[in-house]
Order: sequence, then C-alpha cells, then structure tokens
Amino acid sequence: MNLEYRHLLPADFDPLSRVWIYQGSRPFSLSEVLTVEDMLNGFSQQWHAHGSGVKNFATVFFGQFIVLMADETHTHVSGCSTDSSVRMIKEIEKQFNLSLFNRQMLAFVVKDKIQVLPMNQLAYAVENNFITADTLYFNNTVLTKKEMENNWLIKVKDSWLAGKITFPAVAS
Repeated sequence: MNLEYRHLLPADFDPLSRVWIYQGSRPFSLSEVLTVEDMLNGFSQQWHAHGSGVKNFATVFFGQFIVLMADETHTHVSGCSTDSSVRMIKEIEKQFNLSLFNRQMLAFVVKDKIQVLPMNQLAYAVENNFITADTLYFNNTVLTKKEMENNWLIKVKDSWLAGKITFPAVAS
C-alpha cells in the first residue's frame, strides 16, 4: 500500500491552514469515493465565511478519510462556515450509511491495509501483537497542514496513544 500523501496536499496553502479529518467507519467503494469527491467539490465551490469564499481543499485519502483544509490567511473560518462543513459531512454519513464522527475508532496500518479498531480493544490488540509500538497510526487529531504533513501517519510509540498503553517487553 502506497502511504505517500504529502505531495497531494496543496503546496500553496499556509502551513497553519486548518485541517479537519473525518475517518470513515469503513472504506468507501470506488463509486462512493467518486460521488463523495463530487459532493466535496460542490461544497468547496460554495464554502463561504463572512461573505467571502474560503480558500479550501477537500478530498478523500486512502478511500477512508475525508480531509478538509482551509487556508485562513485569506478568509477566517468561523462558526457558521464550520457548521456548514459539518452539515455536509453529516449528509455524506447519511447517504452512505457510515460513521465519520466516531473518535473512539482508531485507524492503523496492519499487514499493508488500513484496519479500524475500537479504542476499547486497543489493549487486547497490543497484548496479541496485532498492534506494536512501531505500527503506523492515523493521528486524526492534527489541526494544521504542517501537523498533517509531519504527524498524521506516525508510529504508535510517537502518538498520544503511547501514554495509554503498555507494550510487552521485548526479549533481548
């Protein structure tokens, strides 16, 4: 699985551009991705804040993550404009019968595939070596383009999860 994504982010956006990542409870099918991309494009063209268009980027990554980005050096995204993006994401949830707001579901790269795991099963997954300290984790808590570039796909041991789990000692 090709996990390179940085080159797909808009080069002309400020590093502090705001980012919202919505992780699907399941992958989208190819036809669903195409439909979602159309919905995102339609939203992007009409996304406004304070009467001005928002310089934005919206796409689906890895068939499972919807990423919205707003370069606020042009137009500040406020409550109403953020609410409009949330309404659009909820519309996608409803149309495709999946969850995009469940922060208790964690995504990892295991055996070259994205695997989604409920947080309450994390300890079991670690105990059984399904998840290790070096497993790649999608850190959807990133808030800026710069954070997304550097800290979205990271090893579990480098994430906030490291403080929540104990990894088995490795025999030397």
